[in-house]
Amino acid sequence: MPVDVFRIDDRLIHGQVVVGWGQPLDIAFVVLVDDAVADSDWEQDLYRMGVPPGMTVSFLSVEGAIAALPALQADARHGLVLTGDIATMQRLAAGAPAVRAVNLGGVHHAPGRTQRLRYVFLSSAEEAALRDMAASGVTITAQDVPASRPVPLEQVLAGTDLS
Repeated sequence: MPVDVFRIDDRLIHGQVVVGWGQPLDIAFVVLVDDAVADSDWEQDLYRMGVPPGMTVSFLSVEGAIAALPALQADARHGLVLTGDIATMQRLAAGAPAVRAVNLGGVHHAPGRTQRLRYVFLSSAEEAALRDMAASGVTITAQDVPASRPVPLEQVLAGTDLS
């Protein structure tokens, strides 16, 4: 079973990822890809507290995740690979052909960002990175929870669905 979801969510491991995505998709493992968190024992301990028993969590750098993806794709369990920002996912996708679809989750308000959906705010650099990933063959949709309708990238960038 390949990894079920490659998700960008700036809140990283939190209830919506663990419960909202984990339970409906029967996610057994989460791989948090973040260079800084991969080197921080105390941050890893903090994120582990948000993961229920029976769900494993790994912390990898981008390079570590690229190297680990073949084994993750071969894992029989359902999995979710998570990055906290678009740039990290772009680096992962550039180095790992297994990243064919990306779920754009919570990318929240920050200076320089414009609202595109109620849960997605993007800077012009982030828009360009998403377009580059899409141009390389990665399908990008925004979706806050599995039960909601996936919003195609072009609709996200047009900001036409702010509901």
